[in-house]
Amino acid sequence: MYYVYILKCSDGKPYTGCTDNLEDRLKRHQSGWVPATKDRLPVALETYFAFKDKYRAFDFEKYLKSGSGRAFLKKRLI
Repeated sequence: MYYVYILKCSDGKPYTGCTDNLEDRLKRHQSGWVPATKDRLPVALETYFAFKDKYRAFDFEKYLKSGSGRAFLKKRLI
C-alpha cells in the first residue's frame, strides 16, 4: 500500500507527504531526520489515505499540495 499523509506541525501548518511505509516515515519525521519538518517538531499525524496504486498516491499528494488541494483540506479535513 502507498499512503498520502498529513502531519500537523508545531507551527500550526500542515505537512503533506507520501510513503509506502507510514510507521517508519512517521518515526523519521518525529526524530528530526526529515529536513522539511525537523524545525517544526513536534509533529502529529492528522490523517492519511491509503492507495493500492503508487501513481494514484503520488498524484493525490501533488493535488493536495496545489492551491485547490489546500483549499479542499481547509474546507473538508483540517
